[in-house]
Amino acid sequence: MDILSIIGLVLAVNAVLVGALLRGAGVMALVSLEALVVVGGGTLAAILVQTPLPVMRRALGIFPWVMRPPPRDGNDLIAKIVGWSNTARKQGLLGLEPLIEREPDEFTRRALQMVVDGTEPENISNSLYVDVNMREHADIAAAKVFESAGTYAPTLGIIGAVLGLMAVLQNLTDPNRLGHGIAAAFTATVYGISFANLFFLPVAAKLKGIIHRQTQFREMVIDGMLGIAQGENPRAIETKLQGYLH
Repeated sequence: MDILSIIGLVLAVNAVLVGALLRGAGVMALVSLEALVVVGGGTLAAILVQTPLPVMRRALGIFPWVMRPPPRDGNDLIAKIVGWSNTARKQGLLGLEPLIEREPDEFTRRALQMVVDGTEPENISNSLYVDVNMREHADIAAAKVFESAGTYAPTLGIIGAVLGLMAVLQNLTDPNRLGHGIAAAFTATVYGISFANLFFLPVAAKLKGIIHRQTQFREMVIDGMLGIAQGENPRAIETKLQGYLH
């Protein structure tokens, strides 16, 4: 569980609520079904028009990473690869075959299988790097769904404010409704800016960071597997992989 994400989201909500109280607006001034429909519904509509279905599915699939990122321990991976290297030197590459099914990570399992099968190092590298690049491209496209929402939401907030002001201008003959109407109109702007800067854009940035670490992890796997396939000294492999942790 990523405790910083939880703390950040809680602080974001409280910052807006406490700010409204300190300015004397009150919490209820932030409650507006009309603004929520315009900003939330409009942003969702824009995203659906922009995003292909597979990308949307992937975006929803990786969203939980904000709270619970995939477990990636570089030191544990290095220790595992060095252990595999020692096994390969003592028992040959076929000695690694029983370890394939024990590996929980699908990408690492595939890389280890290629080494056991005696695939040429160049082919291992080419095949796995294509996989890494395609995975990263797909995940970045999914993260950009939230980034796009962060660009649309403020604009929808302005639209909501304009719609609210239009309603106010239609009731200029009733002074008692002017103040409340103007305040309600600007609630949409608060929604749009808050959703963008306190949720959508931070979520996109968080996901991109996690995706970068995922790519780095897989590159470590590739370098480690190439070292084993080429019969490199386990200590040399460990030294090379330690460079990823700096």
